[in-house]
Amino acid sequence: MLDRIRSPWLSFLLSKAGELLLALCVLVLLTFLLVQLVPGDPARVAAGVDASVADVEAVRIRLGLDQPVLAQLWSYVTGLLSGDFGTSFRTGQDVSTIIGVRLPFTVSIAFLAIGVTLVVAIALGLTVAGLTRGNRNRWLDVSFSWLTAGFQTLPTYVVGALLVVVFSVTLGLLPAAGANSPESYVLPTIALALAPICSVSRVVRREAANVLEQDYMRTARGWRISLAKQYAVYALPNLLASTLTLSGLVLASMLGGAVIVESVFAWPGLGNGVVEAIIERDYPVIRGIILVLGLIAALLNIVIDIVLATIDPRTLRSGKASS
Repeated sequence: MLDRIRSPWLSFLLSKAGELLLALCVLVLLTFLLVQLVPGDPARVAAGVDASVADVEAVRIRLGLDQPVLAQLWSYVTGLLSGDFGTSFRTGQDVSTIIGVRLPFTVSIAFLAIGVTLVVAIALGLTVAGLTRGNRNRWLDVSFSWLTAGFQTLPTYVVGALLVVVFSVTLGLLPAAGANSPESYVLPTIALALAPICSVSRVVRREAANVLEQDYMRTARGWRISLAKQYAVYALPNLLASTLTLSGLVLASMLGGAVIVESVFAWPGLGNGVVEAIIERDYPVIRGIILVLGLIAALLNIVIDIVLATIDPRTLRSGKASS
C-alpha cells in the first residue's frame, strides 16, 4: 500500500538518502580504522621515535588508545555527532576549525574546475562532432582523439609543474603559489580540469555523433533551423544523460586530484592540509579531512544523480543514475 502512494521522486530521494547514510557509515569506520591499522604502536608513531614514555602515553590517551576498541569507536562516533573532530597534535587547534578554514579553498577550486570541465568539454565535444559529421574533416577527428588521449594520460603534478614553468617562471603572467588574488585560481583550475576535460569531451563527441545522425536532427537540418538552436534545443538534452553518467565518476575523482594540485601550488585547502598532517603524523587532522573529502565526493555523486533524474525521469524507476 505504501509503495502505491509513494511518488517516484520520494522513493528516489529516499534511496539517495540511504546511499548517503551508508557512505557516511563506511567513511566513519574507515577513518576510525586509520589509526588502528598503523603498523606498530600508533601512539609511538604519532609521538615520534625520540619521544619519552610519558609523551607516548599522553598521545595514547589523546587518541583514546588506552580504551577497548569498541569504546574507542563509540567515543569517536559520538564525538563526530557532536561536531568534535578532535584536536590537532601539531597546532593544538580543533580539527573542525582547521577544516572550516581550509574547506572554502578546496570547494572553490574543485567546483570551479568542475564548472570549467563541463562547459569546455561539452562545447568541445559538440563542436568536433558537428565538424566531423558524415566522415568530414577526418584529420580533425584523428587529431582530437590523439590530443585528448595524450593530455588525459599526463599526471596532474606534471601538468601543474609545466604550467608553473611556462606561465609563472618563464612568462611571469600568473602567480605560482598561494591564494592571494583571483589570478591565483587560474593555474590550479587548469591543472585540475585538463584531464577531466579530455575524458568528458571524448564521451560527448561519441554521443553527439550518434545524436546528430538521428531522424529528428535530420529534420531540424532540413527545416534549416539555426545551428545554435539545433545543438542547444535538440542535440544537447539528448546526450546529457549519458554524458553526465560518466561525468559524475570523473568529477568526483577530481577531489583526489585536488590533493595533488594543492600540494603543487601550495594551495591552503584540505588537500594540502592532509599532506602536511600525514608528514606530521597528525592523525586527528588526517581523520577529519579524509572524512570531509569523502563526504563531499558522495554528495557530488548524489547531486549528479538528481540532475540526471531531472533530465531523464526514467532513472527514477530504478533509483539509479550515475551510481
